[in-house]
Amino acid sequence: MLTVQMDQVRRFNRVVTERVGVLHDRYLGRDRPIGEARLLWEIGEQGQDVRLLRERLGLDSGYVSRLLRSLESHGLVTVEPHPRDRRVRTVRLTEAGHAERALLDRRSDELAGSLLEPLNADQRTRLVAAMAEVERLLTAATVTVDIVDPGHPDARYCLTAYAAELRETFETGFDPALSLLPDPGELRAPRGLFLVARLRGEPVGCGGLKLPSGAPAEIKRMWVAPGARRLGLARRFLAELEARAAGHGRDVLRLDTNKALTAAIRLYRSYGFHEVAAFNDEPYAHHWFEKPVASGASPAPH
Repeated sequence: MLTVQMDQVRRFNRVVTERVGVLHDRYLGRDRPIGEARLLWEIGEQGQDVRLLRERLGLDSGYVSRLLRSLESHGLVTVEPHPRDRRVRTVRLTEAGHAERALLDRRSDELAGSLLEPLNADQRTRLVAAMAEVERLLTAATVTVDIVDPGHPDARYCLTAYAAELRETFETGFDPALSLLPDPGELRAPRGLFLVARLRGEPVGCGGLKLPSGAPAEIKRMWVAPGARRLGLARRFLAELEARAAGHGRDVLRLDTNKALTAAIRLYRSYGFHEVAAFNDEPYAHHWFEKPVASGASPAPH
């Protein structure tokens, strides 16, 4: 089955690369390949930190440097040290670069139109919907999930955003210091672990696992950034955390949640959690759930 799916992916890739013109070294009829054209678009109107640009596109430093040197030699960009930190390089479009980017935008619109115009209205709707679904799934496949220390800047960012969202969502507000997990350090080995999800190098979600001695494993502080929702990340966290619990020899997984988090409650139930009597005195909890840890549980595919 996987071989058949891989063959379909490869056919799709061949059709797309041919149809959108990435096989040519004069992308959109201009004097540059698609790599340089894409870099111009990503630099944007305000300029960009070269490191962030590299991380966003998933390119190695040497390749980005070669692309930037080529664009610089054509007078389209300038690359300078950041005024407050000379270790950081900033790239900006020149006047000619802005004009070239605008032209590429117009040519891109023309290319998009050429894909849609031969189709009837129903076919266009189907194609655009299929493209949106492919974009969503490909984006989901680029998300990485790693164990990090709760004190890591990415972990702190997620925990701060998590608390801010709950303060706005709960009827009573939310103060982590009043919860049963006032210190996220409890999610540090050997008492637990903390996962952070990243999309293009930026933190977009987190989930913790408490591993108390002689008691079931417990999921804590699970959050997904609004911009990363609908990527299946919450369900992926549940699968990852269940697999980690299994790896630590636990056979029961617990969590508690607030009544305001209706979408989360639906997710837990659909994932196999069942509601049980309160097993703690968490002041922000209205519902308590348990799930037997699946034998041989493994992280969900991306």
